[in-house]
Amino acid sequence: MQYRLLYLLPASFFILAAQGSQSWADGDTYTAYSNTAQSITGDIEMDDFSITFANGEALAFSSLLGDHFIVDGKSVNASVYKVETPADPELENGNRLCGSGDVSYVATWGAGEGLTEVAVFTGDKAPASNSDMCASYIYQD
Repeated sequence: MQYRLLYLLPASFFILAAQGSQSWADGDTYTAYSNTAQSITGDIEMDDFSITFANGEALAFSSLLGDHFIVDGKSVNASVYKVETPADPELENGNRLCGSGDVSYVATWGAGEGLTEVAVFTGDKAPASNSDMCASYIYQD
């Protein structure tokens, strides 16, 4: 009995690990809600490693810099990411994500019941508030 258990435990661990890694890699899907999100990004998929837009373009994140952010003068729970390779990808209808330079930071926070806002920033310095964003998009969770 003990001999069989030694073989079952590692096998069970690998099965559970494989199932857990699948859901970790998939990310969350968000439905474009605001007019700008509908016309520029379309629906997105996002996790702590990247954001992927409806046309398949993506931005990878190199790090999570913070879990709070200033939105309209108030501190909110948020995620602020540094983009691994800054870019301004061409998205829906030939539109660009920012339109005024390569996106180097992305921040996300709750924008109301069942809504998430995603803001994009250019520049070398991490943003402290939404006042420095070059664009923002609202999605339904």
